[in-house]
Amino acid sequence: MNATRRRDLVIGIDSSTQSTKAIAFDAAGAVVASGSAPIPLASPAPSRYEQDAADWWSSLGAALRIIWETINPDRVAALAIANQRETTVCLDASGVPVRPALCWLDERARDELPLLAAALGATAIHRITGKPLDLTPSLGRIAWLRDHEPRTYERTAMFCDVQSYLVGRLTGTIGTSWASADPSGLFDVQARAWSEPILRELRLDASRLPPVVAPGAPLGEVSPAGAASTGLRAGTPVIAGAGDGQCAGLATNCVSPGRAYLNLGTAIVSGVWSPSYEWQRDWRTLLSASGEGYILETVQRSGAFLINWFTSTFGSADVSSGLFADLERGAAAVPIGADGLLVLPYFSGCMNPHWDPDARGCFIGLHASHGRYHFYRAILEGLTLESARAAAAVERCGIGIDEFVTIGGGAKSRLWVQMVADATNRPVLICETVEASALGAGMLAAFGAGWFTDTAAASRAMSGRTSRVEPDPRAVERYRALISVHGDVYAANAATFAALKRFTGETPARVATAGNAG
Repeated sequence: MNATRRRDLVIGIDSSTQSTKAIAFDAAGAVVASGSAPIPLASPAPSRYEQDAADWWSSLGAALRIIWETINPDRVAALAIANQRETTVCLDASGVPVRPALCWLDERARDELPLLAAALGATAIHRITGKPLDLTPSLGRIAWLRDHEPRTYERTAMFCDVQSYLVGRLTGTIGTSWASADPSGLFDVQARAWSEPILRELRLDASRLPPVVAPGAPLGEVSPAGAASTGLRAGTPVIAGAGDGQCAGLATNCVSPGRAYLNLGTAIVSGVWSPSYEWQRDWRTLLSASGEGYILETVQRSGAFLINWFTSTFGSADVSSGLFADLERGAAAVPIGADGLLVLPYFSGCMNPHWDPDARGCFIGLHASHGRYHFYRAILEGLTLESARAAAAVERCGIGIDEFVTIGGGAKSRLWVQMVADATNRPVLICETVEASALGAGMLAAFGAGWFTDTAAASRAMSGRTSRVEPDPRAVERYRALISVHGDVYAANAATFAALKRFTGETPARVATAGNAG
């Protein structure tokens, strides 16, 4: 291929928890080439999850090398990275990791949360960062390192998110975006800067954290060393990306009020754009990947994970067996409410609205007449009702939602998508885009390459087509009644969850709430 060919492609990279996806897009958002490579995840102890940052780098190189089998790297105008959020690696002064990275799934900081609440005030942390005090952000794990691995803490010259580490390897200079720094819980989302009060408590200064720029801004160029490792051309612009969730919002054109994205993935993540800073316990507030405004995001840690748990535990892990198709058909014949069977889907604790890591899953209303189709439907309904309540809470603050755009593996379930439409009484658009986070990164790369005047224009031009599912008015009324019943389940069982935690010998990880701490 002629090396002087016009640079007509951008690469969006999704460095997620389990794999790296590298996808080459054209200016219309069409996929021209793609590659994927796995990333190992270690669990050295219960509820502890770590990764070797070198695996992020080798996985990126492997994914890109697959792309070069189809396209010439001379065609690449720019690249950007969507990263797994809230995962932190500690680098020494030479840029070498001093320990395995602590992943967002890691829950070792349970004892640190009450200490942070006492030192800074849970309300103050929430107001500054947009996030209620919770195990997911990096904040608690960095405090844990300070308290439990002081030598590691002192040796760490830079605490990096995944994007900033990869950018450092690609360009030789560490840097990240607001929308990747923001999920850490150390970032002042209104000031667009690292929070001085939080850094003081952690005994950090901003020099030990990556410099930040707006999403879509240049971070550097691929160095000769980066080119040798990845096959990219030296000098290729590296553009600031964002967290994978915010990139998914950009990919689905959720950059103005009225449209919310709903990722029916391993976790269920939904977000709607807000022009103003709004913070409540019903959601967590993040900076938009568009560089303008905020995303009001709700998260269920157990999404499709819960469905996979059910099928592998009580059915078969072999999806080729036709199990899912059978469950879909059977559950569709079960009436709304699964003949009185309810599921509280907190199998990995609860983020919004209760922020209770001790919350657990429940099957309530069991009867001898219930079979596997009832269980399957009740699981889908439990996840759906949580999403509907979360959306209603966002709307109560004045941010209207006219429609949802679904992405993720769960969007393939017509039964589930119809449930979402009926329970929210909103149309649901099924997005044809499979790798939304990579596409969002590609949009930022396209803007950074000068293809579009702003990120919103890139989003409009490159977002894919959708199909539309309308709510069934008869089902809407039934779900409205079921939501009322389901909404009481957590409150009726919260004390039991804490008691079970004590019974198993663990200290409940409850922290002061935004309503009673300051």
